[in-house]
Parts: sequence; C-alpha cells; structure tokens
Amino acid sequence: MRIYLLKLGLVFLSLVLLSCTYSSEDDNWTHFRGSDLRAIASVESVPVTWDDQTNIKWKTPVHGRGWSSPVVFGNQVWVTTATPDGKELYAVCLDFNTGEIIFDIKLFSFDTAIRKHDVNSFASPTPAIEDGFVYVHFGSMGTVCINTSDGSTVWVRTDLECDHVQGPGSSAFLYNDLLILHYEGVDVRFIVALDKFSGETVWKTYRQEEPYEVISRIGRKAYVTPLLINVNGRDMIISNGSAIINAFDPNTGEEIWSVIRGAESTVSMPFEENGTVFFETGFMIDEDRSRFSELMAVDPDGTGDITETNVLWTKRVPILPRATPVIRDGLIYTVDTQRNMVCIDASNGKELWSHRIRSEVNSSPVFANGKVFFNTRRGETIVIKADRELNILAENKLDGDIWATPAILRNSILMRTDSYIYRITDM
Repeated sequence: MRIYLLKLGLVFLSLVLLSCTYSSEDDNWTHFRGSDLRAIASVESVPVTWDDQTNIKWKTPVHGRGWSSPVVFGNQVWVTTATPDGKELYAVCLDFNTGEIIFDIKLFSFDTAIRKHDVNSFASPTPAIEDGFVYVHFGSMGTVCINTSDGSTVWVRTDLECDHVQGPGSSAFLYNDLLILHYEGVDVRFIVALDKFSGETVWKTYRQEEPYEVISRIGRKAYVTPLLINVNGRDMIISNGSAIINAFDPNTGEEIWSVIRGAESTVSMPFEENGTVFFETGFMIDEDRSRFSELMAVDPDGTGDITETNVLWTKRVPILPRATPVIRDGLIYTVDTQRNMVCIDASNGKELWSHRIRSEVNSSPVFANGKVFFNTRRGETIVIKADRELNILAENKLDGDIWATPAILRNSILMRTDSYIYRITDM
C-alpha cells in the first residue's frame, strides 16, 4: 500500500510539475487574440525589428490556405488550414521550439465545398486550446476535439448548421467546461455551448429575430467572436451580431441585455476596459443613403433593451471594420477600412491621431510591452509606441501576406502569413 501511494504521489508530482511549466495564461496563447481574447500580451520584452532573414527563430511552411491565428499551449502551436477549393480541412501542430510539424491531420473531406467570400478562407476560425485538448472549428462544416498528446479525435460535431454564404469566421471560445460557438448565418443565428468533454449540446440560444427584419438577407450574417467580462460578480458573454448586440449568461445562454442597431455584417469582436464595453457595427445607411459604421461605448450594467439608457457615446467610422481594436490605459488603437491607423480616447470617442498606411489590414492589432503591432495584407508589421501621440518605432516586412492575428508570448511573436508560420525573437 505504501509503495502504491508513493508511486501515485510521484505520478501526481510529475503531472503538477509538467502543468506548472506552462500553467499560466502569460505562458500560453489559448484563443483568438490571446488567452482572455483581449490582445494584451504579458511579455517582458518583444522583438521590434525583423525581416525574412533577421530575428527569425524558425520559419515553417503550412500547406493550403487558412486565416486562423496560432494558438499555443506548452510546446505545441496549432492552426487550421484547407485546400484552396475547400474540399479538405486540416489541423496542423508545430513544435514551439523548433517549428517542426508534429501533427498534420485531415479532419474533413467533402465532394463539394460551401460558398465563401474572396477575402475569406475555409479555415478562418481560430481554434481554442487547453492542457491536453485542442478544439478546431470550421463553422457549419464541423467542429472537432483533438487529443494533443497523440492527435486522436475525441469527438466530432457536424450537425450544427447555418448558411454562412461568405464562409465562417467566428472563433471557438472555452468557458469552464463549455466550448462556446457562434453560428451567424443569413438563415439562422444562434450561439451554442457544448460539453467540452463529450461535444454534447448543453444550451443553445437563438438571437432575437425582429431586429433582423429591417436589414437585407446578406447583411444578417456576421463573423464575430465573443468576449467574456464580469459585471458585479456575474460573468457575461458579450456578442455583437449584425443587427443586435447581446450579453448572455455563459452558464445557461440566457439573454441579459441587448443593444439594437440595425447594422449589417459585423466582423470585429467586442473589447472592454475598466467596466466599459466597446463594439463596432457592420454598416448602416444614413438618410442621404451614405453608408457608415459606428464605434460604440456601452455600460454593461443593465438588463433588457439598454439601447436608450446605457450607450455612453458613439463615433462614426468607415464601413465594415474588420480589425478588432485593442484598448490599453484608456486608448483605443485600430486600423479602419480606409487604411487609417488611429488612436481614440476611450472616455469620449475623440480621435487623438490618425496616420494613413500603404495597405489594407485584416488582422487585429496586439499590445505588447508598451507597443502596438499592426499587420498588413502585404506582410508588413508597423510597430508603434502606445501613446497619445503617434510614434512609429519600426516598419518590418515578411514574404507573403498577413491575414491572421499574431500570437505574442515568451518574448516571441508567432506570425502566420499566407504560406508560413514564423517564430520571431531577438533573444
């Protein structure tokens, strides 16, 4: 009995030590825009300058085409990809230290592919990862839980469907024992929570239909990923669909509050700081038929329809914002669809500075060590000092296009281009 207990203790100690190696959120990057989905990297230092030959720890080609961002747990980096025709979908795992491919798993094969927009990919949703498991999501094409120790499939769901029309874009999100997924189609719009161990449905909530009746069919779809916040001790999922912005109870799916805007085709996800939630709408049409989007600040402490009571300020912005802004110390940083890199005062929505850049931005900016990193479709990364005045520190270039949002952790940047994944480090 003593020998058994001693062996059991040694096994437990080994597991504890292994998990402690990369146990904190600071050491891992588990979702789209980081472990808490806020695009704030906890690093003591970060590379500022590089090119395709300088400060590159490794560079690994990834076959196919996919805009999903890298997620990291322990020594594993996971992304998804697809054949250009969308008939085959894959999950790829790389070694964080060497860049070597550990797993390259074909998950789905189809005779015909779904439709998508030219700027989208068939593998745009970012996986979610935790100790032992990675959850890869391709919208209505399927969701898979993979055992990260051997690459085996734990469970599969292919019965959750919507008409994406332009392809899926909403990323997977873990909350306690739940995997939360968005299905934002032109036909139906619902959020579902799956038991992460079995894949079975725990709850499923449909968005209100009435706000969608005033917008076009194509405008009813969205690409959004939710944000988790806590208001007065209560967790809330903040989810901005195309016509309505909701807060849901992540345990039950119950709607807590809504803001109705009647906008179309939302892409960027919500963000929050100091108790204020911010959203960008898709696009709206003015009385003179001009189109615009809005950046909105909302007090999330409310119930029911809070459109008239809890909106703190709104700011008009160019239509269909794609990059999710990052907020730090009361300053909002983003790039709009007219290629303006801007800084906005979060307290009132006033623009502090604006700088026009050369090419479009589809990935989201990330804050790290007092700096903000913006990536363009042409493979450029513009690094600025996070400040009320514009201070460009560096402009870097890699081969290929950048569509995916980078992961920044362990004093390194994991950058995905259209053909490669790079680990950038100056250490």
